[in-house]
Amino acid sequence: MGKRKVVVPGEVIAEGDKLPGEGTKKKGKQIIAMRYGLADESAKLIKIIPLSGVYHPRRGNMVIGKVDELTFNGWRVDIDAAESAFLSLTEVPRFVNKNNLEEVMDIGDVAVFKIQGVNKRGVDLTIKSRSLGKIDEGIIIKINSNKVPRVIGKEGSMIKLIKENTGCNITVGQNGLVWIKGDKIDNELLAKKAIIFVTKKSFISGLTEEVEKWFEENKPSQTKASKTETKTKSSEKAKKSEKSEESKESEKKNEEDNDKKENKKEKKK
Repeated sequence: MGKRKVVVPGEVIAEGDKLPGEGTKKKGKQIIAMRYGLADESAKLIKIIPLSGVYHPRRGNMVIGKVDELTFNGWRVDIDAAESAFLSLTEVPRFVNKNNLEEVMDIGDVAVFKIQGVNKRGVDLTIKSRSLGKIDEGIIIKINSNKVPRVIGKEGSMIKLIKENTGCNITVGQNGLVWIKGDKIDNELLAKKAIIFVTKKSFISGLTEEVEKWFEENKPSQTKASKTETKTKSSEKAKKSEKSEESKESEKKNEEDNDKKENKKEKKK
């Protein structure tokens, strides 16, 4: 199939010895799209990467959420999904005093979680991992959860490109919340703009090349600064050289004047 292409429900994506993946079905020898999105082929499997819709929690997903309630045995968390999410005391990698849950996380705190399970009661969360836990620095932005695969890219290629060009640590939640942390706010804002650019252009093929071009046009140019600095130094050097020449001329003139004075004195004698 080659490049990814935008498909609509009912469209025939491929024919022959192919396997239907998520968002597709097989009818005879044809693979047909069941939803709007990007058709993606990996080996013989064809699936649809959705470009619209709401987030559906899945076991193993990493998400970013906000604490909205403290209970006697844990925290209720808003992960921007229809299902209620809960973090139990037993899923925190440290001792927790039941009477002081706010010491770990309080209402309004934001954290990175992993979905441990999805059941009739809702979504069970955990923070028992090094990359999980409360967020204290950086900025958080919201994107459509269905654009997350495009922001991450194949094998993490897109998010790696953005990290390398901004110097930021970026955590992309499968629920569409993205945490950006950099040394400077300017770097964080550049990463934010790049991510938004990807979401707006998510339907096109050759997106990686487009993002590379975008960075060439929008990334602060170190070269310009370097050229300006070099130009300034050259100018200063030229000025110093000019002053040196003037000084030599002045010295030469003084010497000539002194010689003339000496000659006059000798003539008078």
